[in-house]
Amino acid sequence: MKKKIRVLVVDDSALVRKTLADMLSSDPDIEIMATASDPFVAADKIKNEIPDVITLDVEMPKMDGITFLKKIMTQHPIPVIICSTLTDKGTETAFKALEYGAVEIITKPKLGTKQFLEESKVRLCDSVKAAARARVKRISPRRKVEPKLTADAIIAKPTSRAMIETTDKIISVGASTGGTEALSVFLEALPQDAPGIVIVQHMPEHFTASFAKRLNMTCRVTVKEAQDNDTILRGRALIAPGNYHLLLKRSGARYYVQIKSGPLVSRHRPSVDVLFRSTARYAGANAIGVIMTGMGDDGAQGMLEMKEAGAKTIAQDEATSVVFGMPQEAIKRGGVDLILPLQKIAPAILRESGVR
Repeated sequence: MKKKIRVLVVDDSALVRKTLADMLSSDPDIEIMATASDPFVAADKIKNEIPDVITLDVEMPKMDGITFLKKIMTQHPIPVIICSTLTDKGTETAFKALEYGAVEIITKPKLGTKQFLEESKVRLCDSVKAAARARVKRISPRRKVEPKLTADAIIAKPTSRAMIETTDKIISVGASTGGTEALSVFLEALPQDAPGIVIVQHMPEHFTASFAKRLNMTCRVTVKEAQDNDTILRGRALIAPGNYHLLLKRSGARYYVQIKSGPLVSRHRPSVDVLFRSTARYAGANAIGVIMTGMGDDGAQGMLEMKEAGAKTIAQDEATSVVFGMPQEAIKRGGVDLILPLQKIAPAILRESGVR
């Protein structure tokens, strides 16, 4: 019998604890080990049994979630998912938690439409499954599911190759669990004149703007959250806004992006499959596709379509991936030309693009 993923839910709100527990318990592969109202109660629970995954609030009385996270990751690393509210303060605190070893950020579920609650449940359960498979490292003290849709729900599959190859390349990147750190390493290695980049990182709404600003402070390329009709330029990276699909478009010689709502695709919004399919359709051989660390198979089919359209395709290797799911699925489907360690992806792209 398959072993269930045992989860410890830590939140000072009884309503949130019950909501998270009910959502997680609805998945046959997950069970609630315990719930805790604060980190001290959680620490007592962990003394008796080690959970497979912890969901952790960041703003709690007695001890904040960041302090508790530090203690966990320096003493006995356990995969931790940060469950945060959509405030500016909460966003910044959640990103600090990622720096201390949390593997994922999710937003606290709230009352809404039935579709909203179902989508929240899908994201929550998938995040827990991804976290259970993640490679977590000890840090020093210093530091009812909706149908799984394909990209057909957003954009039709290309029926012919994109227009003739040009000298300018478009870099199309997809990432999920572990992707925030992977994207930092990748983007910081690129020069100011790097080809234009479009990115889907699975991340909640409102977090992507803060993520882009943080990257923009450390990278030579300009990094921003994509807005509808943004032109893709050399030396600029556009990140899909949370909760919206990002599509590549082309008008004459101009590449630009479209921001679009719609259903979850491959269980995500934004979806890597949607970005990759639009890249295959409008850029073809002018594109380079990169699929990075993440759980599931989002991007695998889209990467195959990119390769079939003439694009060069790269997957992050298993050794440097926090979760090897997305790259592995793309490799299995035959959509990958090169499998590279994270640190070698940027140099490979620059060589392929003719940038020195």
